[in-house]
Amino acid sequence: MGTMKETSTGRVVDQLRALILDGDLLPGERLRQEELAEQLGASRVPIREALRVLAGRGLVRLVANTGAWVSSLTHDECVELYRVRERLEPLLLEQSLPGLREAELQEIDVARRAVDECRDVREFIALDRRFHSLTYQAAPDGYVKREVGQLWDVTQHYRRRFTEMQDDRGRALIASEHGLLVDALMRGDSVAAVAVLEMHIRRTRLALQHAVHVFDS
Repeated sequence: MGTMKETSTGRVVDQLRALILDGDLLPGERLRQEELAEQLGASRVPIREALRVLAGRGLVRLVANTGAWVSSLTHDECVELYRVRERLEPLLLEQSLPGLREAELQEIDVARRAVDECRDVREFIALDRRFHSLTYQAAPDGYVKREVGQLWDVTQHYRRRFTEMQDDRGRALIASEHGLLVDALMRGDSVAAVAVLEMHIRRTRLALQHAVHVFDS
């Protein structure tokens, strides 16, 4: 029974997480257990446990004796999380670099081209995340990788809103920075790769500082 319970809860966690990350459940939206149970074909127990798990990951806000909501970020909170990303992700890339072989590098380059060619916002967000995740794939499954994954999760809605407002120049900048990162990886130049990644995240953070409209309800 324990295995079934864990499997049922894990399935609901994955389903709810996907609904939040894909924008089907929006920041600030009330999460009613009975409605989620019907929508996901689950009983109330795994729904309740999944909400606790996602609260621990920063995706859900629980209020005792009141209810649950999709977590939201203020403008300042999101900018602060990008500052954390600016420090953690270069470290994760450094951990990954020694383990990236030719096959992995080619896979990264294919992912880069897919991002460049994509024009659908939802697909772009998924492909962009896959591209960066592939650059981190050889890093150990430790604290840094888990924290980076959680940072991507809790900021995903705002990345999507920000991407929706990007013009051709903004997309061209992303493509250029991704290209510089892949070039450095292909050369095995860890110093350049880390510098490009820091620049890439910093530029987005600085743009977000001026994009307060992204956080309008």
